[in-house]
Amino acid sequence: MAEVSFYHLTARPLEWALPRLLEKVLGSGKRAVVLAGSQERVDALNAQLWTYDPASFLPHGSAKDGMAEEQPVWLTQVEENPNGAAFLVLTDGVAVERLDGYERCLDLFDGNDAEQLAQARSRWTKAKAAGHTVTYWKQTQAGGWEKGG
Repeated sequence: MAEVSFYHLTARPLEWALPRLLEKVLGSGKRAVVLAGSQERVDALNAQLWTYDPASFLPHGSAKDGMAEEQPVWLTQVEENPNGAAFLVLTDGVAVERLDGYERCLDLFDGNDAEQLAQARSRWTKAKAAGHTVTYWKQTQAGGWEKGG
């Protein structure tokens, strides 16, 4: 079973939070797949990860870049794990039926959007019912994370 961590974005948007969480994933020596809601969103996140911090480099790629097996972070809009990732990052309210092969799933949702909040609650219930360990993290005003219950 995977650990599923829900990240409630309230102070800063996904575009700010995602690269910082991915830095932690890579810092642990693991790889990640980021599942987005559309190809357009993949393209936008791809551009964001190149420019979010001029002093940092976050190696990543998507189908347009190729060489999936060499990419530490793989951005996609389809359920796949071509880079052997241990972490799955869900964005845009995307849900998956199975977490086979992943150690951990990070589910990032916009807490200022009522629909995304309701969808996240539904995904929480399903993950818990499936026997996964679930945790909840709420974003602080400074952009950090506070564990909730």
